[in-house]
Amino acid sequence: MADSRTLSQPPAGGTPTVLVIGGGASGNAVTILLRRAGIAVDLIEAKPDWNATTGSGITLQGNALRVLRELGVWEQVKASGYAFGSLGVTTPDGTVLFVAEDIQTGGEDLPATLGMQRPQLQRILIDTVRASGAGVRLGTTAEALEQDADGVSVRFSDGSEGRYDLVIGADGVNSATRAAIGITDKPEPTGMAIWRIAAPRPESVTRTDLAYGGPAYIAGYCPTSENTIYAYVVEGCRDRASIDPATYADEMRRLATSYGGVWPEITEHITDPKKVNYTWFDRLLVEDSWHRGRVVLIGDAAHCCPPTMAQGAAMSLEDALVLAELLSGAVADGRDWNDGLLQAYHDRRIPRVRTVVEASLQIGQWQLDGVRDADMAGLVGRTMNLLKERP
Repeated sequence: MADSRTLSQPPAGGTPTVLVIGGGASGNAVTILLRRAGIAVDLIEAKPDWNATTGSGITLQGNALRVLRELGVWEQVKASGYAFGSLGVTTPDGTVLFVAEDIQTGGEDLPATLGMQRPQLQRILIDTVRASGAGVRLGTTAEALEQDADGVSVRFSDGSEGRYDLVIGADGVNSATRAAIGITDKPEPTGMAIWRIAAPRPESVTRTDLAYGGPAYIAGYCPTSENTIYAYVVEGCRDRASIDPATYADEMRRLATSYGGVWPEITEHITDPKKVNYTWFDRLLVEDSWHRGRVVLIGDAAHCCPPTMAQGAAMSLEDALVLAELLSGAVADGRDWNDGLLQAYHDRRIPRVRTVVEASLQIGQWQLDGVRDADMAGLVGRTMNLLKERP
């Protein structure tokens, strides 16, 4: 059911106002951080349920956990998820080839990796947004954005209007905001697709294990709590229209039954097609500025990559942290939110994001091309060590 509260009105005294379009990880995070700085924020989300029930699991590396700590939700995340510090690589029959220690990209005081049920993370962020005092409206989109030198006039899908100093487009990989401001970049498929499902945690699963080879490129799983995991199988893209959603469980189970180790135990729970998610891997990197005038993009609206390095959420959360830091710092110093400030946000983020996107794509391409002598460990190590630095 859509939120019935009205959007907040610009306060007196010249405090800047922000509209955040999209209530995913990046949109929620930037809302929380800007509200903490005393900035008036409205958030709109197209989905009436605020995506609070969508998704199976998420893998969060240390640099993502570092941002969640900045948001003040780390203790809740830690209590809800499953922390671990290594990655296993196995043969399709489940034989462990080696176990590598994960790099602690968030610092030594945070776990290297934490798995979590995606809906649970979303609910934690939702509660924090609501507690921040932001104006929230669900089941709502921005139908028109009209800019001038002083701000942005917005017409909403319910016919109402608002006026803001800045609009932040956090509306995902298929961002309508990106298109509305004339940025023509669009996501492109990489050639891979993934089947995902949440399942009970086998007692022996205490880290992520990845099996390469067999009927799929990758079969893996990640513990998401004491009682749950999410499991996934990565294969080549198939025409979505050729797969009946009623057969999703059958399709995933067909691939999963070829894997050994704990996979037979996992496969027993791949029965309900409604609990199986099928998604193509996409690539997107807006190289040019991430803003036009007073509208700026963050998260998947500006960049996305395959989850081969589990850095998608981390990059989105880092965007929110950096943008909020620049905006709130300007307010504290009495400076305007001008073109230079928004360009500085892009310039600070693009080298780091590009490195992650290119590395994630390279790992997937090596698999698509059947390259057997690729220096995957070296590429991952170099990239993850870079991410130890603060964004």
